[in-house]
Amino acid sequence: MDSNSRGKEGREEPEAELGCCGYVLTGVSIFILIIFFPFSLICSLKIVQEYERAVIFRLGRVLSGGAKGPGLFFLMPCVDTCRCVDMRTFSYDIPPQEILSRDSVTVAVDAVIYARIFDATMSIINVENAHASTKLLAATTLRNVLGTKALSDILSERESIANQMQSILDHATDPWGVKVERVEVKDVRLPVQMQRAMAAEAEANRDARAKVILADGEMKASRSLKEAADIMSQSPAAMQIRYLQTLNSIAAERNSTIIFPLPIDMLGGLMKK
Repeated sequence: MDSNSRGKEGREEPEAELGCCGYVLTGVSIFILIIFFPFSLICSLKIVQEYERAVIFRLGRVLSGGAKGPGLFFLMPCVDTCRCVDMRTFSYDIPPQEILSRDSVTVAVDAVIYARIFDATMSIINVENAHASTKLLAATTLRNVLGTKALSDILSERESIANQMQSILDHATDPWGVKVERVEVKDVRLPVQMQRAMAAEAEANRDARAKVILADGEMKASRSLKEAADIMSQSPAAMQIRYLQTLNSIAAERNSTIIFPLPIDMLGGLMKK
């Protein structure tokens, strides 16, 4: 069931009985229309744009059949009054709201809502100003919803918060003929002290992860070196080849350093003597 049918079913059309005085005033209006014809047509014809609907009141009562338009229709002078309603989607910026979260952190949150009027008659007769009422209700709903959330939830679950707000607003504004189409949380501003504390915590976590990674790398490197040393200790020729490779890499740098390989065992024997 769409919004238009829902609005029409939820609203009873007023009966068009005018009473004795109503018929008399209607007759007077027709008489004035005939007397001042064709100049009276200037005040009697009404043009409604494609994106508008007109709610017509005859002697203070809404005409049966709901809102009129778009197009050209006729108003009886001195009897009918007309209120035009824009049916296009409108957007509101909710001003920043100072909110105390569930874990006692003060944050400033602002949002934007997109809504439209699906029933022009309900938006006129059920609420004084549908746009202003929707805006105030959105600000109150934002405070109520975020007041039940922790700071981590506010920062990480914006989409679920927006969906929850949309559901609450859509249900509350349905009697006003307003359909809330979308809600978006724009920005969450934290106090400066909280920003510094969160930055310090994030930096400490990064340093801890870096130290763990470095220690893990050193452990793996020591295991590899131990395995290489065990293999080279089993073959003295492999040690000499490693010496020659080291001399080759040093000579490639064109420096004046000269290295003479000397076995460590020989030094140990000399030191004992």
